[in-house]
Amino acid sequence: MYRLLESIKVFDRKLCNIEYHNARMNKTRCELFHSLDEIDLTDVIKIPADLSHHLFKCRVIYSNRIHDVEFHSYIMKPITSLKVVYDDSISYEYKFEDRREFLKHLGDEENGEILIVKKGLITDTNYSNVLFSDNEKFITPLTPLLKGTKREKLLETGRIFEEEIRLSDLHRFKYAYLINAMIDLEDNIRVPIEGILY
Repeated sequence: MYRLLESIKVFDRKLCNIEYHNARMNKTRCELFHSLDEIDLTDVIKIPADLSHHLFKCRVIYSNRIHDVEFHSYIMKPITSLKVVYDDSISYEYKFEDRREFLKHLGDEENGEILIVKKGLITDTNYSNVLFSDNEKFITPLTPLLKGTKREKLLETGRIFEEEIRLSDLHRFKYAYLINAMIDLEDNIRVPIEGILY
């Protein structure tokens, strides 16, 4: 049986954005396993007594049921460039534990990351959704590989907007920002548009 995961930010011993993780996990369980019962991760995840107040990633591995809950310390790595890769067949609608579709594109550049273009449209990086800024507003691709929980929250609160984005549109923007469950927009993990290599 294939397994999926939720990566949840834990800061100051608190679970962040947990309602979005609950919603995605239960939607996935319903669609892939026909599980109609809902699991509340706040009941499942027990913060270890010895966990400090620093930043941690909680990995919940699941299928129709919860398989494992793990805690790992987390340090944001700086990203200085994005290398464009093309893959018209890649699919990652659900957050599977198996990430081989991404790994085949990764090189060994220490502070670089890939930006995936599918059927002419910009999608995501290897591990994050992407936003583009023109110094006035933030635009995220209409065609992500995975609808991340942070992306969903920012859309719902009107802080970012969706558009189809092609490589030919990048001249309109100043920076590409990376966001995911662990990385907030305010963390400023960004690459200048000229740092996108293709």
